[in-house]
Amino acid sequence: MTEAAQENTQPTFNMEKIYVKDFSLEIPHAPQIFLEHEAPQVDVQIHSQAATIDENMFEVSVTSTVTAKIGEKVMFLIEAKQAGVFQIRNVPTVELEPILAVMCPNILFPYLREVVSDASVRAGFAPVLLSPINFDVLYQQQKQSQTQPPAATTH
Repeated sequence: MTEAAQENTQPTFNMEKIYVKDFSLEIPHAPQIFLEHEAPQVDVQIHSQAATIDENMFEVSVTSTVTAKIGEKVMFLIEAKQAGVFQIRNVPTVELEPILAVMCPNILFPYLREVVSDASVRAGFAPVLLSPINFDVLYQQQKQSQTQPPAATTH
């Protein structure tokens, strides 16, 4: 095998682009909400997804929804989707899924974390610092839930 042919079969991984795909900030009770002195309850939801956009090109995104409430009143809502385009070549299909579900979200998460923190501060609130996420554990849980048979139900 020639050196050029051997290089063409080597696995490759490249980040082509990292960007904020979607962003929303809502402060439905402004300006009165700024007079509140009670600490809000903060709920954070995070999920990731991957899609093929071309041969050997994939878009992976990590989405965070942060809702801060005082009682039932929403203090603020931040939704951010951090995305990236990744070129992945010569990787066996069985190895591609963990790359898209674990490795790529791990690359994107620090960017998402910065967007959310910056948005909360610019909105006039304390910074929201997203806790680190173990995407490997999430991936393993997802795989496990897909392989378990559905639970029997009785009527």
